[in-house]
Amino acid sequence: MDYQEFLKTKERKCMPSGFETGEVHEFLFPFQRDIVKWALKRGKSAIFADCGLGKSPMQLSWSDIISKKENGNIIIIAPLCVSKQTIREGKKFNIEVNSYRENGLKKGINIINYENIDHINPDDYIGVVLDESSILKAYTGKTKKKITNMFKNTKYKLCCTATPSPNDHMELLNHSEFLGIMRSNEALSCWFILDTMNTGKYRIKKHAEKDFWKWVSSWAVSIEKPSDLGYEDGNFKLPNKVEHTIEVKELDIEPDEGMLFYIPEVNATNYHKIRKNTVKYKLEKITDILESKKEKQFVIWVDTNHEADVLKSNIKESVEIRGNDSIEKKEQAAMDFIDGKIRILISKSSIFGFGMNFQNCYNTILCGISYSYENYYQLIRRFWRFGQTHEVNIYKILSIYENEIYNIVNEKMLRHEEMKEKMKFFKEYFNINNKREFHMEYNKQEFESERFKIINGDSIQEIKTIDSDSVDFQIFSPPFSQLYIYSDSFRDMGNTADDVEFFTQFNFLIPELYRILKSGRLCAVHCKQLVNYINRDGASGIRDFRGDIIRAFQNHGFIFHTEITIWKDPVIEMQRTKSHGLLYKQLRKDSTYSRVGLPDYIVVFRKWTDAGDVDPVNTKTHENFKLNKWQEYASPIYTTKDDDFGKELRDQYDLWERDLMQRAWFNIQQTNVLNKQMARDNEDEKHICPLQLDVIEKCVELWTNPEDVVFTPFAGIGSEIYQSLLLNRRGLGIELKESYYNESIKYCLQAEELLKQNEISLFD
Repeated sequence: MDYQEFLKTKERKCMPSGFETGEVHEFLFPFQRDIVKWALKRGKSAIFADCGLGKSPMQLSWSDIISKKENGNIIIIAPLCVSKQTIREGKKFNIEVNSYRENGLKKGINIINYENIDHINPDDYIGVVLDESSILKAYTGKTKKKITNMFKNTKYKLCCTATPSPNDHMELLNHSEFLGIMRSNEALSCWFILDTMNTGKYRIKKHAEKDFWKWVSSWAVSIEKPSDLGYEDGNFKLPNKVEHTIEVKELDIEPDEGMLFYIPEVNATNYHKIRKNTVKYKLEKITDILESKKEKQFVIWVDTNHEADVLKSNIKESVEIRGNDSIEKKEQAAMDFIDGKIRILISKSSIFGFGMNFQNCYNTILCGISYSYENYYQLIRRFWRFGQTHEVNIYKILSIYENEIYNIVNEKMLRHEEMKEKMKFFKEYFNINNKREFHMEYNKQEFESERFKIINGDSIQEIKTIDSDSVDFQIFSPPFSQLYIYSDSFRDMGNTADDVEFFTQFNFLIPELYRILKSGRLCAVHCKQLVNYINRDGASGIRDFRGDIIRAFQNHGFIFHTEITIWKDPVIEMQRTKSHGLLYKQLRKDSTYSRVGLPDYIVVFRKWTDAGDVDPVNTKTHENFKLNKWQEYASPIYTTKDDDFGKELRDQYDLWERDLMQRAWFNIQQTNVLNKQMARDNEDEKHICPLQLDVIEKCVELWTNPEDVVFTPFAGIGSEIYQSLLLNRRGLGIELKESYYNESIKYCLQAEELLKQNEISLFD
């Protein structure tokens, strides 16, 4: 295929795979009907609907329509204890739902718990529903992968959950991967960047934020109330909610020696110690609350069996359910509580915290609080939901030592609110055209001065306007595959799904680089090896990006000429990436995971010719390039100026003159890049991988003559041309991003002016 055909393949399409239907079940509200119609048309989609908005009737309607149309089976996978409630809900709407655990497979709609999915054959089902699909992130990566792989070929898929977790975008990407929309690692590459402030976490790239939510809205709908999608709210109004925070000051822990008070360090060990040693004082507060609201139903949430034991043994009328109870006992307790047969239910969020509708109750007590905001949110939403007719009371019984944890939860709550604001893109794009739209076109611009020319455009397209055999040297830092994204253009080579797509696009450029380069001359490519991460790639390790570049150039006729290794400080890399392989604690824990820091490379290729008509670089003399200087330039490793490794190497080469060594290859400064003063777009990321000016200087000085033309197809902010101009060479470059193009002009004009000033000073 040609280049234009390739660009079309880069559109991340999320095309409908379902069918259109005019009528859905009458028991649905208007907004629910339209969502079900949309989900049926999509075929594979997600419904993010807040508690009480009718996820159960929507998924039942979706399942019933598909089952009857396709004459096939549907499997609903639900959290523990939700099955009975869903079966009861189905009876209310005259939709039969079979309990797979009790009866095995039956024709039509079946339901099973997440814990029992090993018992089913996915080939038996035409469609699958993940009820409370956000629960997947509570499972191990292995289990998530198993569920995704099980239903990889299922024709119809639906995920139903409340608003996704605010501090974990991976939840959205897990939904995308399960639905078969896009792999999570591919989506990470497109829209996310490693957050250096949070180990192992990713954040959305600023300029990609709107596009990300637009893409999500092509396969998911998010709704907190009907008016979010333009419908009347009607009776969908939340009742009043009153949160009571009751403080417990007592604590049965002896202070450390020499201390008047126990001052705990906030960690998991002390957290459980505090919970254990404050429960009897919390019991007093809980008893007072229960006494003040006699005959009212309560759910008391605990985190440990010890808390459950203390409360159960001291609170009459209570029923306590824990993890090792049978599924039958758990389900019966849930139904009995809903039917009013149990007044006080004591349990953990892991058992009844997800998916249950406890709107029969409007009082709940938290015997302490955990770090999870989602747990806190879900516990409250069992009661505070659409359909609740009473004011809801939430009693939080907290030790004073849990205040810091509560503050963290409140911070997460604020982030949740911020995320919900951003997710309003769903409303704007609900009636979308089912594909992700990146920019394809661009307005070509050119700037040409006395000594340089820069083109604003697609390098693969614009390089065709450059004459064959017209440039003397090429040096550039290409996008490092999908590691970074610089713009929202399909033409951006960094905006690729994976290494395969990157090299497919890169291979359109390499033959053009060969064509415009003079015979016998060189092309220098700045690159590095790339890291795989376990949470994105399934295993941690290194992939041979440098080797792939070498092989790509060789496939197009270039000869691998030489390479330079640029030493990088592993401490700086560790601080920037938080890579476990570089952490000292990992060395002590299990050093098999420890690795060395990653250097940069300059890999150099020659346009080989057997003919004699080459334009040699022959301006080096004994005077302007002394032998000892050449010996320094010939070193295969360039290190930074002041690092200990570099000093040791320099000491080994004592035949070299110290003053020369201080200004040669051993003097590469990692921070000596052009973007220190760069003005950025308001929503732009930092220009992440510019080539150091020291490296450019030495490559240009070594492999070109004065007045030679130095070319870069990824001009960025102009580093390669800037440094070449200072060395009395000429510059030619192409840059796709307009803001970078404008910056490169500014910097290169400065270099031209500096060159003129230096020329004048020679004759003063």
